Amino acid sequence: MTLRDGRGAPSSGQALHASAVATLSDWVAPTPGQETLRERYLAHLAAHPDGLAKACFPDHLTAGAIVVSPDGGAVLLNHHRKADAWLAFGGHLEPGDASLADGARRELVEESGLTSFAFDEEPLSLDSHAVEFCSDRGTVHHLDVRFLATAEPDAAHATSEESLDVRWWPVDALPVTFDDMYALIDAAVARVRAAQSSSSQSSSSPGGGSSRAAAE
Repeated sequence: MTLRDGRGAPSSGQALHASAVATLSDWVAPTPGQETLRERYLAHLAAHPDGLAKACFPDHLTAGAIVVSPDGGAVLLNHHRKADAWLAFGGHLEPGDASLADGARRELVEESGLTSFAFDEEPLSLDSHAVEFCSDRGTVHHLDVRFLATAEPDAAHATSEESLDVRWWPVDALPVTFDDMYALIDAAVARVRAAQSSSSQSSSSPGGGSSRAAAE
């Protein structure tokens, strides 16, 4: 049965659930491992109408974003207070979030303080990881959906109550963190640099014009 509000419209939680299913159904996983996770996430959502809520135990979807510079040379990370590790930005979805991307964007703003950034609404990668401090009922698995954002390294940022520090790191001199973070950073840098290459080829092709010509 579809949950509806007092006006007969689907509830915000139900709308977010439907949006998440649509996003993951349309997403083309880049590797067999990512495809396995995509199918696992969809199966979880099919079995749990509350599968995006923190209260869903022991697994629930979360959303976050990794921030890299436009040239792919640096990454913005936060030293997460509870995890005591350098991580991307993200967390639990809320009923007011319209989509996975919307939740990831909200978490990014809350945890980084960034106000100027570009955000790619196509998922970048999926990762399932155990979290010991999420629930007093025991170990929780976050089924994380991660997105890409780009920002200039001189963009103003801030440290939230959830973090000990927020700092830019050169991608060739990263702090000690988890293997999935290194993989996420690699994926983010690869997408940014692929977009740069595509843009460069387009602007240099016959009839493609250039940013300088367009500005003039």
